Amino acid sequence: MRYISTRGQSPAVGFTDAVLGGLAPDGGLYVPEAWPQFSPAEIRAFAGKPYAEVAAAVIGAFAGDEIAPAILLEMCREAYSTFNHAAVVPLVQLAPEVFLAELFHGPSLAFKDVAMQILARLYDHLLGAEGRVQTILCATSGDTGGAAVEAFRGRKNVKLVALFPQGRISEVQRRFMTTADEANVACLAIKGTFDDCQAIVKEIFGDQVLRQAVDLSGVNSINFARIAAQAVYYFTTAVALGAPERSVSFCVPSGNFGDAFAGYVASRMGLPIARIVAATNANDILARAFEDGRYQRGEVTPTIAPAMDIQAASNFERLYFEAVRRDPVETARAFQAFASAGAIDVPPQALNAMRELFRGVAVSEDEVRRAILVTLNETGQLIDPHTAVAVAALRKVEGLEPPVVVLSTAHPAKFPQDVTAAAGVAPELPRGAANLAKRTERYDRLPADAETIKAYVRAFAET
Repeated sequence: MRYISTRGQSPAVGFTDAVLGGLAPDGGLYVPEAWPQFSPAEIRAFAGKPYAEVAAAVIGAFAGDEIAPAILLEMCREAYSTFNHAAVVPLVQLAPEVFLAELFHGPSLAFKDVAMQILARLYDHLLGAEGRVQTILCATSGDTGGAAVEAFRGRKNVKLVALFPQGRISEVQRRFMTTADEANVACLAIKGTFDDCQAIVKEIFGDQVLRQAVDLSGVNSINFARIAAQAVYYFTTAVALGAPERSVSFCVPSGNFGDAFAGYVASRMGLPIARIVAATNANDILARAFEDGRYQRGEVTPTIAPAMDIQAASNFERLYFEAVRRDPVETARAFQAFASAGAIDVPPQALNAMRELFRGVAVSEDEVRRAILVTLNETGQLIDPHTAVAVAALRKVEGLEPPVVVLSTAHPAKFPQDVTAAAGVAPELPRGAANLAKRTERYDRLPADAETIKAYVRAFAET
């Protein structure tokens, strides 16, 4: 299996280099040279299997012969043994033909754990084989950082620097990062938005001297291994609901678009998906792109679903590349224009290709709060604001082919104040996270300045 850049100016690489490199040297994102395929019989055979076995099969399709199947299976078993539910991603029925896929049973109570736990073990295996120590740079809008810290803390082959927007994530989200006391972890509160954090990370990756000096890698959803790992729960949930004999629709809370793009990946591998609804809050760049074809950055609006307060969804570049028939010149032109002007007009043919699978829906803060309350009243389920964005969006969509799976991306206890205000019920932290408030925090505050962050990363990598 070989991986190419969406911008076409970097050589094709294998799975190991794509994972450890994160971002391609030309600034593009890695995608497989060809999409691996599962037959209907192979998909049908996933029914009833342990989650780790399905994960090993799906991720193994992307790893090719670079990781022995038995070793990958053991990594998956170890990764998903950290979850507090035996099913890893259980389904809960909300209504006839409507289900929640609970993605928050991992160590940091968010869907990012599903990918990050296996990614940490992939790094251990791949770096250990090469005798390398890498510096991982991670920008987070709330949940990626906590999941990365939980996965990589104490690992001898990795030093992790996590950037988060100061004052724009919940206290629980922050504490999942900042209470780690291992020496290989550093957390930075950046005086700006998540988009500022993400832009800094991309600029640092573009500094080839620094990138080589600290052996830099990234675990945001720019890393294709994250996408491959997230595609797994599309297979397990769809098969549980009758695939491949019937198609399944998904409604996905969307910020950086990695979770929704993982559904696209599953569909390209042969899973019958009828529709993916990309649900957004007031930061509706994706909803606008799918509805009117203009992908245009706006001002970031703080909401009660902070992990989705994003106006530049990095994985949209992967979908754009596919929609323009894998034209790297057009993709590079478009996203260089977006970086400078903040807007792309999606070509009509490409927009039509996107709309074959995707739909975008934006919801208001009032609709999100109402979705939390109504879901509790009608089902007894307490959901977090991000899941509520998807539930609210689902109420606005007509003609969606059932069954429909709503991806529930975080535990409501990560947002206690907003959930309590909306539902009148205070969510309780699971036992393993109940003492977060008592732990000492450790993090640095820095301006949204790439040169300052570069100096910090270099110094941290050298310690």
